[in-house]
Amino acid sequence: MHINSKTMSQPSIPKGTRDFSPEEMAKRNYIFNTIREVFKLYGFRQIETPAMENLSTLLGKYGEEGDKLLFKILNSGDYLKDISDEELSERNVNRLATRLSEKGLRYDLTVPFARYVVMHRNEITFPFRRYQIQPVWRADRPQKGRYREFFQCDADIIGSDSLINEVELIQIIDEVFNRFGIRVCIKLNNRKILSGIAEIIGESDKITDITVAIDKLDKIGLQKVNEELASKGIPQKAIEQLQPIILLQGSNGEKLDTLKTVLKDSDTGIKGVDELGFILNRLKIIGIRSELDLDLTLARGLNYYTGAIIEVKALDVQMGSITGGGRYDNLTGIFGLPGVSGVGFSFGADRIFDVLNQLDLYPKDSIQNTQVLFVNFGEKEETYILPLITKMRQANISTEIYPEQSKMKKQMSYADSNKIPYVAIIGENEMNEGKITLKNMVTGEQDLLSLEECILSISRI
Repeated sequence: MHINSKTMSQPSIPKGTRDFSPEEMAKRNYIFNTIREVFKLYGFRQIETPAMENLSTLLGKYGEEGDKLLFKILNSGDYLKDISDEELSERNVNRLATRLSEKGLRYDLTVPFARYVVMHRNEITFPFRRYQIQPVWRADRPQKGRYREFFQCDADIIGSDSLINEVELIQIIDEVFNRFGIRVCIKLNNRKILSGIAEIIGESDKITDITVAIDKLDKIGLQKVNEELASKGIPQKAIEQLQPIILLQGSNGEKLDTLKTVLKDSDTGIKGVDELGFILNRLKIIGIRSELDLDLTLARGLNYYTGAIIEVKALDVQMGSITGGGRYDNLTGIFGLPGVSGVGFSFGADRIFDVLNQLDLYPKDSIQNTQVLFVNFGEKEETYILPLITKMRQANISTEIYPEQSKMKKQMSYADSNKIPYVAIIGENEMNEGKITLKNMVTGEQDLLSLEECILSISRI
């Protein structure tokens, strides 16, 4: 098919969205399928929620900034029918938006999950292990690595306080990245430790300032960190008390021992140390392949998490966090069902896609589609070939026939462009002998083979 581009205006897509080619989709499906297999291995069950939610479900759940980033959907029909001229002339955008739009596109998978749990609480058996792989939308400013439409891959266990859940989620992370061949460092912290630190130095309201400053130790050095703490109004005595925490070194066990001493007067802090100790101890018994690092600078969404905090960094590429999550104590409280504790995390599929690309780690068979193309010489040959193609497909070999009788060069060029590794050629001689000439498009070698031999040969790749 040929389209005359001169007579058409060039179409486009909204900023911050993307088309995905067949090759890119094959790579993305490899990511989603790998994650899905591991989720299922650990007993997680899949749910899906609608792309759009009632705005009342979404508004007020992500803070003022988040509310601004919600994509709102205009009411269908005459959406102005109940709006007076006076209201329109006032141009009160927020008030008008709530009148013109009753629905919005989901901003994440967590709030819809909380809504799902509250709505279906009588059908759910707790603890509930759910996973969800779906797109989300944010009216953010598009930039490199940040899109307005992107996928999230979430897994959560809710309705259980057990720290075994944290252990299992870390095992899942370890297993997924091992299957991808990506070397990662899994960073761990606990919100209770951070609260305990702020508590013992008498600066509970400065917890964010403290973690932000400590996080810069590698970049700016101890003196500058202390200067930044002072500039945030933290007294000299409190800064002195913070020194063993800022300079926390050694193995995870040694770090926990230091924290036990420093936090001995904070019940909350000691509880956080004990929780991390339990998780690290169980992981030692199981044995995981990834590097584990107790990192006190890890804060993530401080207002959201109440216990363990998890973040994953790739070791061989410069990239932000590629997975993150933690323990929260009140997921469903926003919808009037308080006290449902849970722990969960999200794989950053788009960042994992970039890491796999940079490190060239996609298995060959994950991005290969058609394995063999049958050349079409005409009606007689076509009739002969069709039953053979059926047998090839029954043997689980992805097979195509070129749909028209075209020049051999054009058909070979098609196979080449689509990276099809084998071409099957059947002419008069082959039909008489009941054989197939199988051409390897990579090496250029040709063999005259029976159908069974062809199937064996192609199945090896």
